[in-house]
Amino acid sequence: MTTAVAPPYHLPAQKEQSLERARRIAWISIFAILTIMTAIGLTMGTSAAMKAMWIEDSLSLVPNAAFLVGVHFRNKSPDEKFPYGYRRAVLIAFLAGAVTLFGFGVYLLGDSVAKFLASERPSIPSGAIFGHRVWMGWVMLAAVVYGVIPPVILGKMKQPLARELYDKALETSATLDKGDWLSGVAGIAGILGIAYGLWWADSAAAALISIEIIRDGWEDLRNSIAQLMNKRPTDIEGKEPDPTSDELQHALADLDWVADARVRLREDGDVLTGEAFVVPRDERDLLGHLEEAKRVADTFEWRLHDINIVPVRRL
Repeated sequence: MTTAVAPPYHLPAQKEQSLERARRIAWISIFAILTIMTAIGLTMGTSAAMKAMWIEDSLSLVPNAAFLVGVHFRNKSPDEKFPYGYRRAVLIAFLAGAVTLFGFGVYLLGDSVAKFLASERPSIPSGAIFGHRVWMGWVMLAAVVYGVIPPVILGKMKQPLARELYDKALETSATLDKGDWLSGVAGIAGILGIAYGLWWADSAAAALISIEIIRDGWEDLRNSIAQLMNKRPTDIEGKEPDPTSDELQHALADLDWVADARVRLREDGDVLTGEAFVVPRDERDLLGHLEEAKRVADTFEWRLHDINIVPVRRL
């Protein structure tokens, strides 16, 4: 038996250009994160704060990867096996990343508290660099500073693109990038604390970084689960209701043949899909009127896709 397949969706040409730019920035971010992880991994020593920074940087790969997964599946046409398409693949990647982020944050917090309670005293030795004895704390500080600068710059580049494309995976990546300065400040405080004999500063810095990871992971987890459960669409931060549902409802209700209308939308990655229920004033030329309502829905806003117009006698 043949299955009804949803129509394919394609971004407007201008949005495609922005998407391609965002894709390049995501790949640049992944490369930058890998170099940062290498720099911090080679210099972390026994510092819990540096270890927390390394794990946070590794987890920053997840939203970038989720965004690239979404780009890959974005234009893949629906088929009989997946009649609604593949756009929700990014939500699965987003959920997996959120669970990982939250789980590692809890682990890091427990690890840093355990080290504090055990009164572990990390030390930063000196090492030979080009024939000179150098306190390795300076090398660690240089790695931390390098680890902060690229993500902050790239995060500022992602933010407007995330809002333009309404891509929550890209928005999450930008938010994590902007939050790296806090990890950097905490890491610097931990290193300087060790230098001045404040052994607890390292564990405190690691705990601060882990709390930031837990906060980001929890927000992402709530947002991704809400989208998979077809929660009413929200703004890019996931805080306020998206006004598109109400605006489309008013546009349909303003048609002269419509007595009343209600709209029910859900997020399907970066697009909105769902149903519009309309009460016709009479049933003359109903098919023509429904086609008119369909044209209104399809052209109302670029994110609306595959909106079904359902005539009903009452709401």
